[in-house]
Amino acid sequence: MKNCLLFCLMFFSLSVSAKQEFLKQIYAMSPVVVVKPAEVDSVDRKDKKFADENMLKWNLTIPEQAYFTERYQADKDSFFLLKAEEKNPYFQLFSFYVEADQYGKAKVEITSPNMLEIYINEKLVTSKTTIEDSLHQAKAATADFDPYPQTCRVVIKLFSQENASCTALKVAVENDKSDSERLLSFSEKAQRKMVIDDAIKGKRVSGISVSPSGNYVLISYTNNHGARSSYSTELYIVKSGKRVMIDTDRRKQQLNWMPKTEQLYYIRKEGTMTSLYTICPETLEEKELAANIPDERVLFSPDEKCLFYSKPEKDDDKGNEVVFRLQTLTDRSGGKPPHSFIYRYDFQTGLTQQLTFGAHGTYLNDISRDGKFILFSTSDETITERPFRKSSMYRLNVETMQMELLWEDEVFVSRAQFSPDNNSVLILGGPEVFDGIGLNVNEGQIANSSDTQAFLMNLTTKKLEAVTKDFNPSIQNAVWNANDGLIYLQSEEEDRVVIYAYAPSTKKFTRLSSEEDVINSYRIASHAPVMVYSGVSLSNSTRAYLYNFKTKKTILIADPYADQLAQLRLGEVKDFNFTNSDGIEIKGYYYLPPDFDPSKKYPMIVNYYGGTTPTSRVFESRYPKHVYAALGYVVYVLQPSGATGFGQKFSALHVNTWGKRSSDDIIEGTQQFIREHSFVDSKRIGCIGASYGGFMTMYLQTRTDLFAAAVSHAGISSISSYWGEGYWGYSYSSLASAHSYPWNNHDLYVNQSPLFSADKINTPILLIHGAADTNVPVGESIQMYTALKILGKPVELVQVRGEDHHIMSYEKRLKWNDTIFAWFDRWLKDDSSWWDAIYEE
Repeated sequence: MKNCLLFCLMFFSLSVSAKQEFLKQIYAMSPVVVVKPAEVDSVDRKDKKFADENMLKWNLTIPEQAYFTERYQADKDSFFLLKAEEKNPYFQLFSFYVEADQYGKAKVEITSPNMLEIYINEKLVTSKTTIEDSLHQAKAATADFDPYPQTCRVVIKLFSQENASCTALKVAVENDKSDSERLLSFSEKAQRKMVIDDAIKGKRVSGISVSPSGNYVLISYTNNHGARSSYSTELYIVKSGKRVMIDTDRRKQQLNWMPKTEQLYYIRKEGTMTSLYTICPETLEEKELAANIPDERVLFSPDEKCLFYSKPEKDDDKGNEVVFRLQTLTDRSGGKPPHSFIYRYDFQTGLTQQLTFGAHGTYLNDISRDGKFILFSTSDETITERPFRKSSMYRLNVETMQMELLWEDEVFVSRAQFSPDNNSVLILGGPEVFDGIGLNVNEGQIANSSDTQAFLMNLTTKKLEAVTKDFNPSIQNAVWNANDGLIYLQSEEEDRVVIYAYAPSTKKFTRLSSEEDVINSYRIASHAPVMVYSGVSLSNSTRAYLYNFKTKKTILIADPYADQLAQLRLGEVKDFNFTNSDGIEIKGYYYLPPDFDPSKKYPMIVNYYGGTTPTSRVFESRYPKHVYAALGYVVYVLQPSGATGFGQKFSALHVNTWGKRSSDDIIEGTQQFIREHSFVDSKRIGCIGASYGGFMTMYLQTRTDLFAAAVSHAGISSISSYWGEGYWGYSYSSLASAHSYPWNNHDLYVNQSPLFSADKINTPILLIHGAADTNVPVGESIQMYTALKILGKPVELVQVRGEDHHIMSYEKRLKWNDTIFAWFDRWLKDDSSWWDAIYEE
């Protein structure tokens, strides 16, 4: 079957097989005239005269595509004949883009009587240094390149010598796939499809904070260059919109705002001396506030009179012993939690005072606004009783050292903070805390302990109130604001993350408007009606905003990825919800390829949550969906039963089911999507998930042959071995397998484990795993691989050496992603060339 080059309005239309075909149109920059250098001597130190070839090597910066404005049309012999009026030597740059829909190489051949260089993606690939007198004698230079998955930019730097008799070039492209249909697209437009590097590299907002009076915003940026990253910090002046870069050398640590003064502070360590400095945001003047302070991570008291910090006790280091005894389950992960005590440093006296002592470690939760009280917690391992750890909370008067126990041996409490008037405490924890006063589940259900709720305790009466019992979103973070008395809740609402304001006096929730689907972080000015936040959405990277509570006005103050995003040609993203067989609505959304044609049939990839958290509507992720869509896939993401953010009854469906209901949702949702979308090829459906989602990938294949390919990253094949071997296997199982153990729930631990139904798997499955994974040990993939190999089923196991649960190393992450892409191409596009290129037989 002949290969073809696909062209649209802005594309050049050609039909290409393995033979050469020629571009009929190309765009160039205006010529850049050059002159030879002044000859101090007639020859150089090697007794050679200056030649035109020396000029060819001169560097010429390749600009953006917008500068290529001169259009040339090829003649009947496919040559582009250049302007002849210029007699002086000159350079001229020509540029075009090439992309493909399948893996494989392409070759560009430039024929010209002139000298030239060929650049692929800004890198010099080859040169032609000969000069011919006519087009008939013109010789060619060639360059191989890979236009899949990355769009390739081809730039030709042509050098026309002085008084050249002929200046011209011919551009031919050769496709290496002559035995199958392969689409190549050529364009003069700089916009391209998204690749994995776009999800990794680039500048993004990584932190944001606001001054107490809301006059200044501190914005932190991370610029990822691949194997390394650089960092910068910017001061944004609200009134003027002016931006000032803040010098953040390595000596400046813990840069932050003072609690009530409009100043920044940071910690600097010089030799053995640790000092605290302030920065005036108006003048950037730095002053030393205190010298010889404790070398610890500090927290200012709200009255700015003291610093508080926690310091761990030093234990005998036995980690290097060859033979050692485990004294507790937490020893498996490298030792017990640090045994810390709380200290206070007084600026006036210079005294560092230890505030807590005992056999229990103590953990600072909050400081009262007047600086007189702190909240701290202790924790006990209770390994014979779910959830295997209990905590107690104390209020300590740091002036009188009187200590009050607020609660003892409570489960699933995460943290607490004072109300602005110090009369109440805001508590975050699971639905089962405080004898289940916040439970809102059906009879027979056990709550999902990661579905975080909010509670209030009156410090006088000790009366408790379940604030979010009838509030479906799951709480991620909370701030009780002194300026207006409202509690601001960063809330996971379905597959979005938003901010709600809760009024304790009226018990009403109000959702704040936001410009993004997912709010990553937020800060509220302590003395002004101002909030700053950063967020991300399905089709844009992280941006930062300033929000005024009074005017309800939002201002975009940082969008560092904007230029990079403008280069990308993204497909459309649409919502798709359906009602499952239990009558419950299952939410989801899907991505279309950038050049989507509804009359065509597309392969589809289905993705679902890991852990119990919904797959958020974000641009970058472990599996960046726009990248998969750019490879020609429809990508369907759904939020099956058990995900948090949809209410306690929904999230409780995750507990003690291990795939029973959620796998039904995935199968039903995929089938419904296919029925409603004729552009999906029902024979070419893949699925992918990680961690619990990797388990789900394995489990799905034991229940259906719906999928033509599957990918399980860090998946669980045997619930019992994960429960016993994973560092957090038993503690995660206290959520997912509440009160169930291998000895009392054989049906759950065996029948729901994909390993014990491996003989039912027919789908080609890729098992991919970090070889150093401590969360889900690599043995989970190894034992499934062993089973499927013995059964003669199509399976591959790829391990990433030195990587844990997440693949973090840049180079390894590229090959990890390419492995997944190639696997889907192999089984959903019937094209194994990419896989074969990575993994030779």
